[in-house]
Amino acid sequence: MAYLKGMRIGAIHERALREFGAIHSATYELRLQSREDRRFYSIAGAMWEGALGEQFENKIKLEVNKVHQSVLRIINEYRNNRITVDFIGGGSEADAALATTCDGLYRADEERSNAQEAYDAAFEEAVAGGFGAWRLCAKYEDEEDEENSKQVIDIEPIFDADLNVYFDLDAKRQDKKDARHCFVLVPMTRDRYREEYEQEPASWPVSYTPADSLIEWSYTDVVYVAEYYTKIERYETVYTYRQIDGTEKRITESEFDRDPTLQERLDAEGSLLIDERDVKRYRVRKYIMDGAGVLEDCGEIPGGVIPIVPVFGKRWYIDNVERFMGHVRLAKDPQRLKNMQLSKLADLAARSSIEKPILAPEQYEGLQHFWANDTVHDYPFLPLNLITDAQGQVLAQGPLGYTKPPMIAPAMAALLQVSEQDITEILGKQDAGDELMSNVSGKAVELVQTRLDMQSFIYVSNFAKAMRQCGRIWLAMARELLVEEGREMRTLGREGERGMVTLGDPRLDEQTGEVVLSNDITKAKFDIIVDIGPATEAKRAAAVRALSQLVALAQNPEDHRMLLHLAFRLLDIDGTDEAKEYSRRILVSMGAEKPTEEEERAMKQAQAQQQPDPQQLLMLAGAKELEAKAIEAQADTEYTLARTEETRAKTAETLAGIETDQRRLAIEAARDLTQATTELQSVRQER
Repeated sequence: MAYLKGMRIGAIHERALREFGAIHSATYELRLQSREDRRFYSIAGAMWEGALGEQFENKIKLEVNKVHQSVLRIINEYRNNRITVDFIGGGSEADAALATTCDGLYRADEERSNAQEAYDAAFEEAVAGGFGAWRLCAKYEDEEDEENSKQVIDIEPIFDADLNVYFDLDAKRQDKKDARHCFVLVPMTRDRYREEYEQEPASWPVSYTPADSLIEWSYTDVVYVAEYYTKIERYETVYTYRQIDGTEKRITESEFDRDPTLQERLDAEGSLLIDERDVKRYRVRKYIMDGAGVLEDCGEIPGGVIPIVPVFGKRWYIDNVERFMGHVRLAKDPQRLKNMQLSKLADLAARSSIEKPILAPEQYEGLQHFWANDTVHDYPFLPLNLITDAQGQVLAQGPLGYTKPPMIAPAMAALLQVSEQDITEILGKQDAGDELMSNVSGKAVELVQTRLDMQSFIYVSNFAKAMRQCGRIWLAMARELLVEEGREMRTLGREGERGMVTLGDPRLDEQTGEVVLSNDITKAKFDIIVDIGPATEAKRAAAVRALSQLVALAQNPEDHRMLLHLAFRLLDIDGTDEAKEYSRRILVSMGAEKPTEEEERAMKQAQAQQQPDPQQLLMLAGAKELEAKAIEAQADTEYTLARTEETRAKTAETLAGIETDQRRLAIEAARDLTQATTELQSVRQER
């Protein structure tokens, strides 16, 4: 058995080497460019790396780094307006409550695992080089407690993602949801490798060479270990039951495995099995490998998705090859040209700008100290020997000539202007957003700031896609990890409010009267959106101004109060956190802002425990008595009206009867008269 397992592990290692080799060879040049871009803007001296630096060896090499400030501005815009995940439930109240719970749990995991470090590193690498990434992993809640088997989800950074993260070549989607396998390289020193794996290191075969200058460590000290994630396709049986009320319920085979009593409960409820079918499922298995073999089989990871989140700066597919770049790539050549020109100018400026005399040695013999110390003592005149021949005739007097100060070529002046314009066109005119000019309206300032924001919008938009994928991965992992009924976990609200939630808490459904489990994460299936805050402080200020105008127009006092508190919450003023929290509570009480689950329970409990005022009770009793009397009076009125209608009906019936009798008597009288007339005529004829 061990031999067969070894053969299987060996085959997995061989396949992984083959897959990695194909990915690495196809993306090698692109990864080099990305790494060069990140060094170019962030490391002093990196702008002169390569052939350009060799050409300017032993010469002045200046760097006026305009790219750094442009990249830093995009990063600061993101950090000032964080992007967060928002889970959207269905139409029912229970789904909305569960979505709110997932929001709080996700933000709590972010805070506990310091996820902002992972987000910031990935965003910076994506903006500078074009690609960044982070990972999600399951860890024990308390690793020091052997009896505590509960797990949580950590969000960890992956540094140098352009060199260390490799998705398979068939993964076309930007979020890599369709990836079949993924490699994450982990560099470590040889001493750490020996300490962790207790064997001699065998580095994962990365073909980067020291000539590439990819890593500044000594290659003799670096060992690469590869995390290999591979997606496995399986089929799972899904059973459909018809419940006693006619509704259908689908239960997976894994749910039966987790709950041995589920079948008994279904039989007791009278549920009937009406259908079963096999559904395709995916599981992800993780291995840790080096160049020699598999170091560790980590087993299947929860969630069934590869837990690596990629972030792209700018991304294209050209010739069936995925290509990416960041904000630096197109600005490198204008920046290099600028540095070359400034270095040449500095070299010219370092030379003397004063005309120096050219003398023969005989002219300053014995007088060297006068010429050497002239700049210090500022002599009124400088002595000079005459040049004579053998007969004493003067051959020359005064300097033989003068040196000329260096001149700036007209082409260099033109290039300085052109290079500055090129950098401005590529990176944008950053100074426009920083200038404060008088007699300029706030609207004009907003337009300038908006124009600058549009330059960074593509990076924020792509990062939002990555955050959405992160939410999907977290939810998939949470459905398998957060399964303990009665487990208490911390939550974090959107405004930083902290709370606690109990998972699988049994409660009575007021509508159906059944006992249901609230906060059951195993049933959480939500749409995921991302919330992008205002791009700049100017936009936030514009929102405050708009709300201020609405406050002035509001006629209803409640609307006036609500708009005022909304405007106050948008103000960015130090020392107003408690006042903003007060405004939030006011908005919650007015129904203008959704309360947290803990706040909602507290409000219901306060309403249930609230004792009414005796005077209010007396007024309420009087009101009820008046209401009862009004109801009684209304009933009497209705009874009287009914009796009146009855009398009217009988009268009509009587009148109708009288008219009918009169018509009958009239008809009989007319008949008798006709008969008498006929008999009279007969008698007359007989006579």
